[in-house]
Amino acid sequence: MNRDHLYIIKSGFQHEGHGPYYCPGCAEMVGLLEFYPELKEHVEIHWVDFARPRPELVELLGAENQSCPVLVLAAAPANLPSGLIIHSAHGRSFIEGTREIGLYLAHVRGTGRPFPP
Repeated sequence: MNRDHLYIIKSGFQHEGHGPYYCPGCAEMVGLLEFYPELKEHVEIHWVDFARPRPELVELLGAENQSCPVLVLAAAPANLPSGLIIHSAHGRSFIEGTREIGLYLAHVRGTGRPFPP
């Protein structure tokens, strides 16, 4: 992997016979990519189904790490902001959560940061 990989749940899913739904955190990530389209040069986007298991994520990070959005890092950079948690599983580093991913991308790609800080 030479680029970071962002996993986002597809919109319009059903849950327990209701829907269609969308994941608010994933929608925020899509919005961030629209605000900063240059991110698409550095981040490969993967759309996954809502239903678990999510095979791509299980293969990469294990069954216990299927939350979305999640950013699987090509390499964990040094000098990250304090408080930004980098997880690891199966020899890969990753960041979970919309705000955390936004902070990481602001640090490494120079985009705006989530507000409020």
